[in-house]
This record gives sequence, C-alpha cells and structure tokens, in this order.
Amino acid sequence: MMKRLTFIAILLAAAAAALLIPVGGGMVEENSSRKSVSTPDMSPFSEARPGPPLRLLFIHHSCGGHLLADAGPTKGIQCIFESHPEGGGLRRRLEAEGYEVHEASYGSEVGDRTDILDWLPKFRDKMEKVLNCDHQDTYYTDGRRNHVVAFKSCYPNNLFTADGPDLTPARARAAYAALLPEFARHPEVLFICVTAPPLAPRTETEPLWKRLARLILGKDTPGEKLARSGPLAREFNNWLKARDGWLASYEHRNVVVFDYYDILTDSGASDFSRYPTEDGFNSHPSREGNDKAAGAFVPFLNRAVKRAALVGVE
Repeated sequence: MMKRLTFIAILLAAAAAALLIPVGGGMVEENSSRKSVSTPDMSPFSEARPGPPLRLLFIHHSCGGHLLADAGPTKGIQCIFESHPEGGGLRRRLEAEGYEVHEASYGSEVGDRTDILDWLPKFRDKMEKVLNCDHQDTYYTDGRRNHVVAFKSCYPNNLFTADGPDLTPARARAAYAALLPEFARHPEVLFICVTAPPLAPRTETEPLWKRLARLILGKDTPGEKLARSGPLAREFNNWLKARDGWLASYEHRNVVVFDYYDILTDSGASDFSRYPTEDGFNSHPSREGNDKAAGAFVPFLNRAVKRAALVGVE
C-alpha cells in the first residue's frame, strides 16, 4: 500500500512539474508582407534647415522619449529623458536645425493617452491646449503657439487583429480619417503623424498549463497573435503614408506621415522590428534603431515644413 501511494505521489509531482514547463515561445517568421507604396513626393522641397526658429511639440510616451534623448545613463522622468541608454539624439539634432523642442508625455493632460483611438478626443476637445503646450501641463502665456505638432502611438498599437472587438485596421483607419477635419481647421500648423514602432519578433515562453488552457478555450497563443498581427500592421502603416491612402482626399499640406515603423523594419525587410531590445523580446527600439530614425526625421521635417509653407512664419 505504501509503495502504491509513493508511486501515485511521484506521478502527481511529475504532472505538476510538466504543467510548469515553458512552451510556445520563440521568434516569428520575419518574412515581410510589404507591398510597393507610392508616397507623396517631397523631393522638390529642400532638406536645408528653415530660416526662423519653429516651436515643435512632440506628444509621445516611452519610445518617443528614447528617440529624443541623448544616448547615456537614464536621466529624466515621465518618459521625458535628457539621456537614455537607447537614446537616438533627436532633440539635439532638432535644436541644431533651429527648432524649439517641447514635449508632453505621461502624467500630463496633453500627453496622457496616446493610443490610436485616443487621438480624436484629444485633438477635437483639447486642440487649444495642444497648440499652447510648452511642457507637460505648462502652457504659453504670451500668445505663442506651436508651429509643428508631432504625435505618436506606442508599439502595442501595432498588435492588430483581423476582426472582433480589439484593434483592427478598419477601426484604426476610421479613427485617423476622423482626425483630418480637426487638422484642416489649423492649416497654419504642421501635424506629423509618427507611425507606431513595430513589435519585437520574439515572444516569451509560457507554462504548459497556460498553453493547455488556451487550447481548451480556443484562444491564440501570444506567438500566434503576434504572427497574425505583422501583415495587418504593415497594411495599416502603408495606408497611412500612401498617396492613395489616409491623405488621398485631404486638400491641405499641413499633415504628413513619418514612417517610424518602416524604418525600424529596415524598410520592409520584416513586418517586425529589426532593432528590438532584450535579445529580441522587447519592442522598445535599440539605440541603433533610434539613431537611424533620428537621422531620417530631420531632413523629412525640414522638407515638410517647406511643403506646408511654414517657412517665414513668425
């Protein structure tokens, strides 16, 4: 009897241990679903720095803070960093071109809530605060306004699903289409949509019991969700920047798209980040990726400013 009980105990212990075995992680296929996209031609406009200083507000969270920061030890709060190990140095580059850089991020009325579905209520209901924002919850009091407003959602906004109650490309397209009437009311301001950075290509392993629970409930694993989201993210971000996409019928020149997503996928080499951190598990871009994006942003901005006829504004 004692031997039988011991045998049963060993079986139960083995089963319990098996339920804790990590499974289901790994790297998704890095094949790209990228299709050729015709974008607005800004080559007629010079990439040289504009004449007068222009005030630029960047509404962002962590990835935007890293992009703006100098490379170095972490120094800053609320995702507004003076330096960060993954810093791309964009703030310093912009200041060298004569821009005044202002930021709004976590913990402020303008900077909180930056998901795709948050932009319409922000720009519809708080546009005056956006245009008058100096830093977080500090506003200009002398009549000044921001000439350029850059806004960026973070990487979870590239975790698309084809249908259902979660974020779909169709819902995202509708949300961005609804922004254009708000931007059209301010043709004197350049609005820059910075696409959300891509997701990292690797997913963490999970205990076997979780995997079994997903199978029983018919739910996708994190890896399956990630793999399905990649082509949908490419589809949506291509639509944002395409000449026949988001801005196809927009009559003004005060809205442009900076494709941070495409830069960090090495221009379509993958649907996922080619510059992740933490061995490919973390979607926050690396220093190399942010440096590459910062280098592309400055000439893009200078051309967009001239295209929008902001040069000479006081």
